[in-house]
Amino acid sequence: MAAARGFFAKALLMAALAVLAALDAAAIDASNRYRSPRNPERKIRRSTELIVLHTTEAPARGSLLKVSERGECHFLVTEEGAVYRIVDRDREAFHAGRSMWNGKEDVDKFSIGIECVGYHDKEMPLVQLRAIRDLVKDLKKMYHLTDDKVVTHSQVAYGAPNKWQKKKHRGRKRCGMLFAMPSVRRVLELTARVSVDPDTRAKRLTVGDDYLAKVLYGNVDTMKGAYSSVTAPPAAKPAAPKPAAKPAPKPAVAAKPASPAKPPPKPPSQPTKPFRRIPVTIEDLKAQGYTMKGAVSKGVTASQIAGAKWNSATTYYTIRNKVIPGNMINPAKIEVGMCIWMK
Repeated sequence: MAAARGFFAKALLMAALAVLAALDAAAIDASNRYRSPRNPERKIRRSTELIVLHTTEAPARGSLLKVSERGECHFLVTEEGAVYRIVDRDREAFHAGRSMWNGKEDVDKFSIGIECVGYHDKEMPLVQLRAIRDLVKDLKKMYHLTDDKVVTHSQVAYGAPNKWQKKKHRGRKRCGMLFAMPSVRRVLELTARVSVDPDTRAKRLTVGDDYLAKVLYGNVDTMKGAYSSVTAPPAAKPAAPKPAAKPAPKPAVAAKPASPAKPPPKPPSQPTKPFRRIPVTIEDLKAQGYTMKGAVSKGVTASQIAGAKWNSATTYYTIRNKVIPGNMINPAKIEVGMCIWMK
């Protein structure tokens, strides 16, 4: 009887997940081309209290491959306004890293992360900002969030004590900083923003970057000139750019037929890096050329086996048939018997 109840409960859960995935696909206009292979293993998020905006600090192609491989956000928006779904919006995505908001750590557990191709201190194309605006607007409606619940990664990330800063502190990252600026938020149709850091005010954290604090909670707005003339944006969602139509052929001259125009020279093709499947079994590791370098024991640590690459994305830990990338391993959970695989 207990086994039957367990089977029934599992069936109901799978059905619920399928419904959620279907609703997600129908509600958000996004491509699944770079959907993360980590998606199925991510937990369903219990609550959604924030939307966290990031900047990739890198071009689109590499950023898409990276966030897809590691499941590092829910959506990514390119400079052309194309939106890609990386992790299902109701699952946890590992986008915030070491983070805290209003006394609650591990912001991944109660937030949606949106990566935006670009840099924290450079303006973004309007077509991209309008795609971000529409995506944020849809998510706010779905999760009943107000404008001040749309924050930047720099507002939730924090740094641990070190030789320069003796306390836990804000200032470890400036990621997404421009999304706190009034001029950018006006383009995103966000009429309110957080006016004070709840964690520095409560002395859980200290200010580690004075300039960043002025941008996030003061009157510094380096994007004001770029967007000062922007009027109310159109309601329609921007579409990804379509290939230009071929020009119509020129009419032939009666006396002398026109020679066919030479096609423009093709730009040199860039080699495309193949999408690497993330190893999920020991067989996958072996197939991709990984070898076991050693096992953690009471007298041998992970850093002694793997050196500086003990927490690299190209280092893998295995135990009880589970494969864990080095960049996702919790140092406190490295246990005796874990095998370390490297190339």
